[in-house]
Amino acid sequence: MMALIIFPLLGFAQDNCKCCTPQHKAFDFWLGEWEVFLPDGNKAGENSIIKIQDNCILQEHWKSANPKFTGTSFNFYNSKTAKWEQLWIDNQGQHLKLYGNRRDNQMILKSEKFKDKDGNAVYNRITWTKNDRGTVRQLWETITLVNEKELVKVIFDGLYKPKQ
Repeated sequence: MMALIIFPLLGFAQDNCKCCTPQHKAFDFWLGEWEVFLPDGNKAGENSIIKIQDNCILQEHWKSANPKFTGTSFNFYNSKTAKWEQLWIDNQGQHLKLYGNRRDNQMILKSEKFKDKDGNAVYNRITWTKNDRGTVRQLWETITLVNEKELVKVIFDGLYKPKQ
């Protein structure tokens, strides 16, 4: 009985979902068990997207068709900045931090700008598009700014199909 009295005083109320707002649900279209295919039809890998921490975090578990490559991301809506954030970490020691929001049927997240070996500003942009047929397209691009022009390079283009 003592815990029931103390926890609400400490802000640990169990009956109030802090992450159930429309903003917190904006990326829910990515939830599920997926097979991911490249534009040529070859399988890129499999992905599992689940909600954890009382619906506050979307956690990704990626396994490429090349079984030596795996990764995990943590995605959440930051109510203080009014932006979605992603932290990606893989088994190759790489990481990526992204920020952004949903626009219509797309979640668009970008990294902060950094300099390439030639001193040009570069950033990553990943766009997840919710399609009508229950699929999701993930397009990862790098954008290099050269003489006020954007040079776009596709890093990954995958079509997510629900696992059967």
